[in-house]
Amino acid sequence: MERKTADEYPQELLDLFHEYQHGDMDRREFMNGIGKFAVGGLTVAAIFESLKPNYAWAQTIKPDDPEIKVGYETVQSPEGNGSIKGYLARPAKGKKFPSVLVIHENRGLNPYIEDVARRLAKAGFMAFAPDGLTSVGGYPGDDQKGGQLFRQVDGRKMTEDFVAAARWLKARPDSTGKLGAVGFCFGGGMVNQLAVRLGKDLNAGVPFYGNQAGIADVPKIQAPLMFQYAGNDQRINANIAAYEAALKEHNKKFESFIYEGKQHGFHNDTTPRYDAEAAKLAWDRTIEFFKKNLK
Repeated sequence: MERKTADEYPQELLDLFHEYQHGDMDRREFMNGIGKFAVGGLTVAAIFESLKPNYAWAQTIKPDDPEIKVGYETVQSPEGNGSIKGYLARPAKGKKFPSVLVIHENRGLNPYIEDVARRLAKAGFMAFAPDGLTSVGGYPGDDQKGGQLFRQVDGRKMTEDFVAAARWLKARPDSTGKLGAVGFCFGGGMVNQLAVRLGKDLNAGVPFYGNQAGIADVPKIQAPLMFQYAGNDQRINANIAAYEAALKEHNKKFESFIYEGKQHGFHNDTTPRYDAEAAKLAWDRTIEFFKKNLK
């Protein structure tokens, strides 16, 4: 399928897709909502197909790249769902590496997130991407089904699973003990939560367009944070000012970037919301931030 870009779609259609992706409307409502955009021989089904992720585009680093080693690991999580499985990627050479937890969107551990872990391994980090859907059978190979499964998992227990994964990664014998976290959408919000939960045990966090932590929890944050926001993301951006005011009040270290005119999900290179220029700039900033704080 030919890759389309966000500017080829009306903003209203992208907003509807955003609501659908976040479970704010079901498939029938979404299909009814996009009906008015089916003009000139374009069907509702064709519009829907063009908006769905295409994971053939997600592989920028091949799993058999000789510079990295990849595999799956299972982490015990007694406070959460019992255990959580994830994808581990690290450099092929070396004995100890700074580590980064990679947290997926509200779809589970899909090929895009595994590729993000490999990108970090290529940059010299040990990356672990846990699958929050482990307790319901894991990522099912389809984002729509993944979204449905995601809503079946106990949110509190899933948070404990990510906390357990972070502590496991930091304590590994091949870790330097320096821990970062990066997450996207749901995962961005989880990075903010981990900054609260882990305190000084988290050394750097980069939330991409994620929900902010509660203002009352800001004093618990110790890690420097780098926020990556999309300009066209009103729901997430509505809380930026209050969150940053609280961070400043408590002398927390943070940097904040808003990519004007870009869509929520602009880093995900499998959907039309992807923006190559913004994604590259945000990723370069992320890698530099981790090098500065973890190496």
